[in-house]
Amino acid sequence: MKESFKVCFCCVRSFKVKTSEPPQEIKTLFEDYSGDGRMSVDEMLRFVIQVQGEKHADSNYVKDIFHRLKHHGVFHPRGIHLEGFYRYLLSDFNSPLPPSGEVWQDMNQPLSHYFLYTGHNSYLTGNQLNSRSSTGPIVKALRSGVRVIELDLWPNSSGTEAEVRHGGTLTSTEDLQKCLNAVKENAFAVSEYPVVLTLEDHLPPDLQKKVAKMVSKTFGGTLFRCTDEYKERFPSPEALKNKILISTKPPKEYLQTQVSQSATTDESVKAKKVADAEELIQDEDEKTVAVEYRDLISIHAGNRKGGLKNCLNGDPNRTTRFDSSNYDPLVGWIHGAQMVAFNMQSHGRFLWMMQGMFKANGGCGYVKKPDVLLSNGLGCESFDPSSKSLQIKTVLKVKIYNGEGWNLDFPRDYFDRYSPPDFYAKASIGIAGIPLDTTSYRTETDTDEWFPVWDKEFVFPLRVPELALLYITVKDYDSNTQNDFAGQTCLPLSEIRPGIRAVRLHDRAGEVLKHARLLVRFVLEPR
Repeated sequence: MKESFKVCFCCVRSFKVKTSEPPQEIKTLFEDYSGDGRMSVDEMLRFVIQVQGEKHADSNYVKDIFHRLKHHGVFHPRGIHLEGFYRYLLSDFNSPLPPSGEVWQDMNQPLSHYFLYTGHNSYLTGNQLNSRSSTGPIVKALRSGVRVIELDLWPNSSGTEAEVRHGGTLTSTEDLQKCLNAVKENAFAVSEYPVVLTLEDHLPPDLQKKVAKMVSKTFGGTLFRCTDEYKERFPSPEALKNKILISTKPPKEYLQTQVSQSATTDESVKAKKVADAEELIQDEDEKTVAVEYRDLISIHAGNRKGGLKNCLNGDPNRTTRFDSSNYDPLVGWIHGAQMVAFNMQSHGRFLWMMQGMFKANGGCGYVKKPDVLLSNGLGCESFDPSSKSLQIKTVLKVKIYNGEGWNLDFPRDYFDRYSPPDFYAKASIGIAGIPLDTTSYRTETDTDEWFPVWDKEFVFPLRVPELALLYITVKDYDSNTQNDFAGQTCLPLSEIRPGIRAVRLHDRAGEVLKHARLLVRFVLEPR
């Protein structure tokens, strides 16, 4: 079969069209684990346990796999052929992550022990200078698992009501009640765990009273009120299920952090950042806050007296970034920042990393901080992500065999007008702040192929695997223009299942592509 591309009126280029077929290593594995050209239930079970590392599997588990393969037309009552085995490996139910919806981490620790999926300017549809404000982004964020929603509150033009808008810009306004309703109706659509509503208000006391009344009436019994019994130990996410917490400026462990790309290791600069942040909090005059409003706030800002020593503070989006782009979230996470706020309406690698991070723990929007961030070392020293003495804990091996599905997700001439695409894949481990772990590799380019074959293995020695994210991008190589984006994925290393897995790719916004995927083998070797 050939595929033809018209170059001009009299010239046509033809290319032989290949189909997706199992790599040689997959064929060998099938032969090793099957007999007479078919793989039985017992043989498949042995493969799933020994190669895929699924120790929990039993014959019913394998029968369920066989049942699902019936829809592909590759099932036989006596077992599956090579094509059926290959379809299983590339299927959605052979994901590198555990089945969705399974919250497996301990959710009974204080709220400060968790990273929260955090939005910034949650009501904006685009850039922070002149885009439209709407409830749509709030709904989308909550239904994507985001647990922290931010609203900026300002007096309206007459000073009689509070409205939602990005102050000092040309962005439009949105009705506060509509935003509150959007939170109420969608807060627990995909996760039962608490939602934090951050109200960054620029309101006089009389409008704060009005807002307090609106919030109380809208959320009713779902509103968490922080009483004296919680002063010693804040409740856990489990205890706060289906509750909405109101926050203003997040203090210490609830610090809404956005760390500058120019983050420095210079201690004097860090000290100045800390001092400035503490001074801003200390200058807040709580006497001007309406009592009714203050009583709603379960996460208070206040006088911290040195409590920000281990945090980095900065909100560059407010002053220097009007395009709603984002910073590297790992810089905040490796220093223990709980809420690294993100513009969800943006695209790019840093947003993919945020989305990848919160695929963990069943996508519930809460990820428990690793022990390295919750306890001190033998000498009572805090974790230093830039230390040169960190030892290798795990070696991750990633073998990218091949890919398929682009011909179904994209028009024929989407990547190249006169030929099939020239795909290559780039695999990177991102651990900002730990240079010894940060590295990336790329495959060779498979020219003029809709079904690229790379068969390339990469090795990543890791010192802090608990904070590692594996992100893979696929691009179409162009010698004269910018390479075309063809998909991406980001996976939390702590969740990756070993074995040969089907890695589905996503578009720039993080939405999963229907067909495009990679066949990848993961091997984790503890040291």
